[in-house]
Amino acid sequence: MIISLRAVICALAVLGGCIMTAPASASPAKGSPEFRSAVDAAIAKVRPALVRILVVSTEYREGREIKNQAVGSGAIISKDGFLVTNHHVAGHAERIVCTLWDREEIEADLVGTDPLTDISVLKLRPEKPRTFVPAAFGDSAHLKVGDPVLAMGSPMALSQSVTLGILSNLEMMMPRFFGPGGRMRLDGEDVGALVRWLGHDAAIYGGNSGGPLVNLKGEIIGINELQFGLSGAIPGNLAQSVARELIAHGKIRRGWIGIDVQPLFKESNARRGVVVSGVVSEAPADEAGLRSGDLLLSLNGKETNARYEEEMPDFMQLIASLPIGKEVPVVIQREGKEMKLKMTPIERGELNPPQREFKQWGMTGRNLSYLAAREMKRTNTAGVLITSVRQGGPAGEAKPALSPRDVLVEVNSEPIRDLAELAAFTEKLTKGQAAPVPVIATFERESRRYLTVIKVGIQELRDPGLEVTKAWLPVETQVISRDIARQLGKPDLTGFYITQVYPHTTAEQAGLKPGDFILAVDNEKMRASGPEHEEELATLIRQYDIGTKVELKILRGQTESKVSVELVRSPRLRREMKKYRNDDFEFTVRDIAFFDTAEEQWRADQKGALVEEVKSGGWADLGSLLVEDLIIQVDGRPVESIESLRKSLDEVARQRKSFVILKVLRGIHTAYLELEPTWKR
Repeated sequence: MIISLRAVICALAVLGGCIMTAPASASPAKGSPEFRSAVDAAIAKVRPALVRILVVSTEYREGREIKNQAVGSGAIISKDGFLVTNHHVAGHAERIVCTLWDREEIEADLVGTDPLTDISVLKLRPEKPRTFVPAAFGDSAHLKVGDPVLAMGSPMALSQSVTLGILSNLEMMMPRFFGPGGRMRLDGEDVGALVRWLGHDAAIYGGNSGGPLVNLKGEIIGINELQFGLSGAIPGNLAQSVARELIAHGKIRRGWIGIDVQPLFKESNARRGVVVSGVVSEAPADEAGLRSGDLLLSLNGKETNARYEEEMPDFMQLIASLPIGKEVPVVIQREGKEMKLKMTPIERGELNPPQREFKQWGMTGRNLSYLAAREMKRTNTAGVLITSVRQGGPAGEAKPALSPRDVLVEVNSEPIRDLAELAAFTEKLTKGQAAPVPVIATFERESRRYLTVIKVGIQELRDPGLEVTKAWLPVETQVISRDIARQLGKPDLTGFYITQVYPHTTAEQAGLKPGDFILAVDNEKMRASGPEHEEELATLIRQYDIGTKVELKILRGQTESKVSVELVRSPRLRREMKKYRNDDFEFTVRDIAFFDTAEEQWRADQKGALVEEVKSGGWADLGSLLVEDLIIQVDGRPVESIESLRKSLDEVARQRKSFVILKVLRGIHTAYLELEPTWKR
């Protein structure tokens, strides 16, 4: 698990670029000195290859790209720094930092990833070329139930940890009675279609995902992935083959023939084959003549026997390994007769290509894969598949609004075939525009085609403008209620109680203090005696001109006196302050208001930009910027106002800086925040 419910730990090992495999041997008796010695030796052998992986990854929802931080584990598998972890740890990584066994931190790049087997390969990127100490693979095909195993990794983001257990099950599957919703799916792919997990009872926790399951010879025999009563690891031999392909080509190429299959029926007299439950139209199997109800007996010269669910991953791996574009022989049984056919597998491709956010549209989308297009009964892959829409954004406000699973196919009658074309069109449309630009978008929803008008672009925050300024007495007050008056022993007392006197103002200079009672203004008696009279004093004061001196009758203790106070211009309210929204780091700030300075007890000359909103999952959020922080510096340059902040962040974007340091005031504390954006090309 990567600090979540669905994953755990495991790793791979390659030595000098080739995966090492060692012969199996008998294990010493548990509890014996030899056993203790073997455990120590295994840990020592694998430990230099263990890494803790800190990942900033992306997911797409609510029309936005949302960043998350997660921690997983992995193992170095080659001297030049390739390492293996889970896809659910690093498959959507924007930034990866690996911590080695000696606490050294090294950044890494994502080389390739495979959601269907939940395997990713990373490459360490040290400042200077160096040689790493890799771990080696054992042969997971020779494992036995009861073999002792070690789960190694960084649970809960802690330092390296080892737990001991035994192999409990070599063919662990998700129970069929869980139904389709109980399958383990990553990016829409059913991991259990190819993987039979190694079940074991070595404890694993969130953060163990991607770490190695190790035998007592210090060899990796699995990649820990999940905890489901038993812990589950991806068999090492499968992980090896995926790792080799990712290192060599950066992706996995698999064959596809377009059939649905299931094990032989329980009541069937057949002892060979697998049941063809369905055939996708126009797929290679359809063109070869396969039909629903056929028994598939052999494929490319290999028998395809599957009487039990546990045998299905072997069959699916056979299909995936078929030569793409080359004709293969097929033997089927139909109505009791064997038939020989030929078919040509095609490349399967990924089910769900990477997503992208379109801020100007308020939506996220992806290209249509061949498989997704077929599932949606589309004749081609042209268009952008909408994956999420931001409520209140341009796409969400259109009538009709775009929705997830809609396919955008045209904008202003110009065809949109993929993400790249939509991005280019959007940049051309919005370049130099100060306001959103309306367009006619054509989209398809199931079998229907719609038109809608979308105002594409980011609406700048408007200056809220100033309210009419009036005379103001720089104090805060509350009404003297009848209950308060009676408890004070003055049942006839009416007026206002001063709760705050603003510092460095004419009220403070005149000698007013919290606790004073205002009984009259220029001999006009205050009659406030309940909440309904809260505005009496303010309404009276606003009738004067700014700069006028008024005489207040006050009660302090048991003494009445008169105080002359000059009325000043009412300060701008918080809602009147200018705002700035930064869409790269996803936060909004405003200028400091008079009342902020008073409330926070800042110096009268305090400068900065006050944070009003931080979007969850944005770079500012990941950098721990909080609402009510006061940004006072960007990379050492002072922030005088939102305009100076805007200029500093525009320069950061122009230079595409990888690190940005904000200095903020947070209550009585000062903090430096490190923001680490990844800039989209």
